[in-house]
Amino acid sequence: MIQQTRQVQKPLTTAHLAQTMALLALTADELRQQIDSELAANPALELVEERRCPTCHRILTDPGKCPICSIPGNPANDEPVVFLSPREEFIPRKDYVDTDMEDEPFAPAVEELPTYVLRQIAPDLRAEERGLAAFMLTHLDEDGLLTTSLIEVSRYTHFPLSVVEKIQRVIQMADPVGVGSASTTEALLIQLQALRETGEVPDLAEELIKDGLNDLSHHQYAELAHRYDVPQKKIIAAARFISENLNPFPARSHWGDTRQPGAQTTQVYHQPDILIGFLNEDPEKPLVVEIIMPMSGTLQVNPLFKQAIRQADEDTKLDLRKDLEKASLFVKCLQQRNHTMERLLTRVVSLQREYIVRGDKYLKPVTRAQLSKELEVHESTISRAVANKAVQLPNRRIVPLASFFDRSLNVRSVLKEIIEKEPKAYSDSELVDMLTDKGFEEARRTVAKYRQIEGILPAHLRKVTVKGKCDRFLAGSRVRLKVKRNQVSKRSLP
Repeated sequence: MIQQTRQVQKPLTTAHLAQTMALLALTADELRQQIDSELAANPALELVEERRCPTCHRILTDPGKCPICSIPGNPANDEPVVFLSPREEFIPRKDYVDTDMEDEPFAPAVEELPTYVLRQIAPDLRAEERGLAAFMLTHLDEDGLLTTSLIEVSRYTHFPLSVVEKIQRVIQMADPVGVGSASTTEALLIQLQALRETGEVPDLAEELIKDGLNDLSHHQYAELAHRYDVPQKKIIAAARFISENLNPFPARSHWGDTRQPGAQTTQVYHQPDILIGFLNEDPEKPLVVEIIMPMSGTLQVNPLFKQAIRQADEDTKLDLRKDLEKASLFVKCLQQRNHTMERLLTRVVSLQREYIVRGDKYLKPVTRAQLSKELEVHESTISRAVANKAVQLPNRRIVPLASFFDRSLNVRSVLKEIIEKEPKAYSDSELVDMLTDKGFEEARRTVAKYRQIEGILPAHLRKVTVKGKCDRFLAGSRVRLKVKRNQVSKRSLP
């Protein structure tokens, strides 16, 4: 079991929570940039340049992991050793300047959706309402939908439900319209309402969204026409309008000047945020998990700043106090972020040790919801902690931290293994049966989806009539056949 000191924590203030959530979502490199930015902007912050362990605060004389934190209390225990690691090899050197490199123009900054929405609505809200809006915006999922109920928001923030509902409506009418809705249906209805204010919409659109979306998605136009007693062409026209003008996932639509979230790109990880290895390089010993903390010193509030406030004149005291409060808040939020990462990785690595050590097909089905209950945090907290983070495994392979929660990874691994060894091209139905025999209950269409994800062609394109064994067949490639020396042939796929 995880040995943890149980702390009684007071509910975080809105500002504390919002900043902690923002820091939690940052990668190690992004966190370094944020720390540098705060140090440059706030004189109340200082970085003590002695190299200390961020976990136990002992002075470190050698680069790499802390010699104290990396020693488990019980070496025979399989629980991982998790600690913050100021590994300098992953910190860009500030004393290096490439004089041959020309200055490049800065790329436009990319705003996160909560920040983008809050910037729009803040001028029309009172100070306390801005805090409530910020809280709600930190609980959006990747689709722009609200992940917590309005009642839960009301209970946590101590705002009346009527005020929470009012702020939600303000958020929903911001760009992208429908953001902050509780469901895809609600998002569509909000967008429909906004369109009504600027133009005409089909009469049936609202009814179809409320009651007929399932049939609409399956193109059951004749059944819908009969149900509403209208010509089929009216159903088709309304369906086309919904498809062309509305988006059930607001965050996936185009929003902002420099962001197009709908454009999916493959993320390439050049350096890890978390390192996993074996204690003393011994595979029989516990795993050691290093969370990269990208600073070589200790970040703290300048102890001389309070004295400076006392000595300052009344005109400057207010600004100095604001700097002090911001510095103190940033340090606390950074500590909270690191504490959450340690707790999360301790549990995740413990659950997924077999996957880490033995490979993809040993991945256990672990969900973010499951961990949120175990760690007693909101599911959105887990999502932010996992987002965009990369992990280096003991075999030096770098994978997304999100892969620890990919319930399809082990199935896809077994699927690839079956197809690599197939004596003939198995149909998707046959693959379903084989996966069932191995303990994986998956539908045929799910298997087809996994096959497509892995770039494997369907059975009719993998069929090859030739003596000998077939090589692997991947989409978009030529089929290469291994045959005997006197039987050489090639066949191109369309």
